[in-house]
Amino acid sequence: MSGFSPELIDYLEGKISFEEFERRREERKSREKDGENACAEENSEDIDAPSSSRKASGKFHSQDETEGETADGVSKSVHRVFASMIGENEEEDDDEEEEEEEEETPEQPTAGDVFVLEMVLNRETKKMMKERRPRSKLPRALRGLMGEANIRFARGEREEAILMCMEIIRQAPLAHEPFSTLAMIYEDQGDMEKSLQFELIAAHLNPSDTEEWVRLAEMSLEQDNIKQAVFCYTKALKYDPTNVRYLWERSSLYEQLGEHKNAMDGYRRILNLLSPSDGERFMQLARDMAKSYYEANDVTSAIEIIEEAFTKHPCLVFMEDVNIAAELYISSKQYDKALAVITDFAGIVLEKKVSEKCPTEEKKDTASVVETQESQEEAVTDSQSHPVAESSTAAVEKVNCCIPEGVPIDITVKLMVCLVHLNILEPLNPLLTTLVEQNPEEMGDLYLDVAEAFLDVGEYNSALPLLSALVCSERYNLAVVWLRHAECLKALGHMERAAESYAKVVDLAPLHLDARISLSTLQQQLGRPEKALEALEPMYDPDTLAQDANAAQQELKLLLHRSTLLYSQGKMYGYIDTLLTMLAMLLKVAMSRAQVCLISSSKSGERHLYLIKVSRDKISDNDDQEAANCDAKAIFAVLTSVLTKDDWWNLLLKAIYSLCDLSRYKEAELLVDSSLEYYSFYDDRQKRKELEYFGLSAAILDKNFRKAYNYIRIMVMENVNKPQLWNIFNQVTMQSQDVRHHRFCLRLMLKNPDNHALCVLNGHNAFVSGSFKHALGQYVQAFRAKPDEPLYSLCIGLTFIHMASQKYVLKRHALLVQGFSFLFRYMDLRGPCQESFYNLGRSLHQLGLLHLAIHYYQKVLELPPPTLEGIETDQTDLRRDTAFNLSLIYQSSGNIRMAQKMLYTYAVV
Repeated sequence: MSGFSPELIDYLEGKISFEEFERRREERKSREKDGENACAEENSEDIDAPSSSRKASGKFHSQDETEGETADGVSKSVHRVFASMIGENEEEDDDEEEEEEEEETPEQPTAGDVFVLEMVLNRETKKMMKERRPRSKLPRALRGLMGEANIRFARGEREEAILMCMEIIRQAPLAHEPFSTLAMIYEDQGDMEKSLQFELIAAHLNPSDTEEWVRLAEMSLEQDNIKQAVFCYTKALKYDPTNVRYLWERSSLYEQLGEHKNAMDGYRRILNLLSPSDGERFMQLARDMAKSYYEANDVTSAIEIIEEAFTKHPCLVFMEDVNIAAELYISSKQYDKALAVITDFAGIVLEKKVSEKCPTEEKKDTASVVETQESQEEAVTDSQSHPVAESSTAAVEKVNCCIPEGVPIDITVKLMVCLVHLNILEPLNPLLTTLVEQNPEEMGDLYLDVAEAFLDVGEYNSALPLLSALVCSERYNLAVVWLRHAECLKALGHMERAAESYAKVVDLAPLHLDARISLSTLQQQLGRPEKALEALEPMYDPDTLAQDANAAQQELKLLLHRSTLLYSQGKMYGYIDTLLTMLAMLLKVAMSRAQVCLISSSKSGERHLYLIKVSRDKISDNDDQEAANCDAKAIFAVLTSVLTKDDWWNLLLKAIYSLCDLSRYKEAELLVDSSLEYYSFYDDRQKRKELEYFGLSAAILDKNFRKAYNYIRIMVMENVNKPQLWNIFNQVTMQSQDVRHHRFCLRLMLKNPDNHALCVLNGHNAFVSGSFKHALGQYVQAFRAKPDEPLYSLCIGLTFIHMASQKYVLKRHALLVQGFSFLFRYMDLRGPCQESFYNLGRSLHQLGLLHLAIHYYQKVLELPPPTLEGIETDQTDLRRDTAFNLSLIYQSSGNIRMAQKMLYTYAVV
């Protein structure tokens, strides 16, 4: 098998198909083609040099003695067969006879002669590789062995025949005879698959045999390999392109494979090959092709086929063909051409009568309206510019229609449709009379065609009787007919009846979105808001929405209209339910990652939707998670086609604002968490930052300060010099009752040693923790940076006061003096106000200097509270706190009445 090409080995082992085998072989041949000429020149040079050939002959002679193989790589047994073949085949052509006479000498051929013969065989093989003639590519030296293999096969010695064929293939891989013999051998053994493989290779090596390709196509079909059969027919058509049977069979196979375009291309070739005498066959094929094109929504190609058929064989056009052509033209809105086909081939005549203004004098001009396209356009223009209702013109044109007997009602209806769209309405009255005489139970589709034509041109009064007859029938009491009926009534202004028709459509087709929306709009206009909402109830269950992308698309459009209607009616809970339903469709996977679930509950008295946090083990374990994600991706693509990314963002903001308006802060937090898990929002830096601010606000309003700290912590790290964030950070840490922020502030201070807010916050943290010296260092650093800031003087003074208030302290007096010096500096910077007097009095109160504390407390009671913008005066008034402290002082001194007076005067609510 070493002489076989890699692609041949792969094909025989079943690793690749025959098409892949051919492609690889062609690529290899193109690569080897460039080096063929050079190799041939080298071989000829070797033959012409006598010294080298003599050396080579000696060398090969030594190899013959040591090895069992000759110089050309053929075994000795093959050489014996070769010698016998030379002696036996004397009936071949003249060239062979000359070679036989030379080789029949009693002398044994030398190694040099064998080498020369090898070169000749090699040259002959390469020459046959270049040639395209359909002759055998089996070298003469191997024909005897091929005959021997066939004889062995005939005797039943299959194994020996197979070995001989393999040997021939190794030495002459381009010969088709051994592959054909192997195919027969395996077919005789019952191995049809392997037989087909070898037969395909043989046909590939001898491609001009069309009958063989056809036989292989039939064998492939027996093994249900349609693609391989198509390939075989294609090969056969390459050498016999005008064979109609092959084209027909291949086109039929293309249809089975669903390759409509290739099938139609084959049928087109058949049409071009058919002779004019095959008119009936041409028309039948054109008719079938037009229907096939029409089913594939390729109306243009269908029209081209039918026009070609009408042009080549006008005498073979039947009413069925006229009906098909008119249907195609009408579907493509070419009503003038449809009218021309009907009048030309169905025998229908349109008469145009021109009458003067005076009724006694009438001038008749009978002519065919559609002889040419120009006359059609003139008729249409005249009929449009001179409508029947106008009588002020000098002359009035009237068109009469003459329909012979035997014309099918279908063609008459198509004539009516064309006349309606071309605004030629005069001949319609007798035609409508003929139509309404038909039973709508049997001709309902024709009724609907004419009614839809009237609706398209705005003739609603003419369409309404036809539609009313259809909706009253049993067979055509369908949703599509009721929908047309409702649209007609709505256009005529009959809103009440239109709403009833739309309601009938919804009953018959609950999943019809447009009907639901139209019904809801009409009910709203009629002053029925509850029925308007009822028309927009959800159409699908959650399981269907999770799997069907089209259902999700329809449901989303319905929910959008429902949300708008609920908001206009002021029903905020229902409005939020709709928003959450839409967002849950988009954020399904994100909500799963955020451990958020949307539930229905009636805790507020009515059943509404709520967002809750669930544990990881309660989230449904989906074994087929990858398939679920694929469905989610498909649904996501559909949802984003209905609403853009910015529209979804606006929808999310509306939901967050609405939840906060209803004080559902916890759900707003969960919605923000889910949105942050949604990659499309998270990857957008601006939207991510905005969501984080929403989450911080919702957490603070929900008093979830631990979660709020997680938000504000990241924000201050990114914007360390923003005072507003530090104010929020301070408020959150004050309310959280947590000390996590102490280490965070210290680590951040190492990275930002000059940050003023961090310096003060670290001082506050140390002060609260009792590390007064550390706090004092931080406050002094801040004081040096801004010595005129009253807060820092107050903090330093209070730190000294607390240090002096400790039980074991050295130099208590010096601490007190320094503390009060900073407190009085604070009072000078702050000025006389409730705040400064209260802080000084509170410090004296803590040290037990009660008489001095009473003095400053009294000053607080005498001053009015400060007025700050945006803050009520009651929140900044310190007189209640001062009165309470004074009551404690009076109570400790035994002056109960004075303590009560303070409380009754300032602390009674």
